[in-house]
Amino acid sequence: MKVLANDGISKSGIIALEKGGFEVITTKVAQEQVANYVNENNVSVVLVRSATKVRKDIIDACPGLKIIGRGGVGMDNIDVEYAKSKGISVINTPASSSESVAELVFAHLFSGVRFLHDSNRNMPLEGDSNFEGLKKAYANGVELRGKTLGIVGIGRIGQATAKMALGLGMKVIASDSFIEKVDVKVEFFDGQSITTTIKTKSLESLFKEADFITLHVPAQEGYIIGEAELETMKHGVGIVNCARGGVIDEVALVKALDSGKVLFAGLDVFENEPNPEITILMNQKISLTPHIGAATLEAQDRIGTELASQIISILKN
Repeated sequence: MKVLANDGISKSGIIALEKGGFEVITTKVAQEQVANYVNENNVSVVLVRSATKVRKDIIDACPGLKIIGRGGVGMDNIDVEYAKSKGISVINTPASSSESVAELVFAHLFSGVRFLHDSNRNMPLEGDSNFEGLKKAYANGVELRGKTLGIVGIGRIGQATAKMALGLGMKVIASDSFIEKVDVKVEFFDGQSITTTIKTKSLESLFKEADFITLHVPAQEGYIIGEAELETMKHGVGIVNCARGGVIDEVALVKALDSGKVLFAGLDVFENEPNPEITILMNQKISLTPHIGAATLEAQDRIGTELASQIISILKN
């Protein structure tokens, strides 16, 4: 049987699938050609990340399709329920990229509180001519230790983020529509660990209490953070979104950044992805990455092998 990994797959995933008797195709097929390619090449499994969309049109056009796999967590680029109604298995890898995304959250947090995103733009331009001026401009950094991190969505990635925050000595609060409390275990290099219980609270309370806010939720119908929510937050709050574009009102965010209400933002995802608004890209108070939350070598290895394991289990057993 053939597997089309249209958005790529790690070498470890390919090896695992080939050992399981599958032929892995890593040719990048244009979105509009996916259905034809699947049919012409008798592909049984289509694997995607966030780029390729598997909607009703492809599902209807490919009667031989047995599995649709998403290398990652969110499956808003797949018509999941419709695929299942047609007898197609839909799989993802919810546990594989949690630590990678959490580390990127803290990359943005550290960048924001020490102005690294702006310093890295200006040092190459002015470092030799305005060193003292830049030193003064970036002299008012703050520490994360002792501050309150508000986590919106305390699932796997939210919990991984909480562990890192606790390790840094931050206070962690959380809000979640489905989870009332969660035990978070922080493990150390020598085998020791500590466990703490985080009880969730309302979004309103979180917005009022948090010094920094990070979002870990699926795609939403509307904004989680808009103008009204920003008004309730602390002055000088920092906001990070490594979840999904469209959960923050970017127009309201830019306005809050310009007024100083929000100290900085860290964005890995965008409303108009893959064409973010120029007002976002050029804002000096925003730390930017191009949707790379799960893009570490370690995460991609885990994703590849986890997908392979699920595929083999479904089709061989």
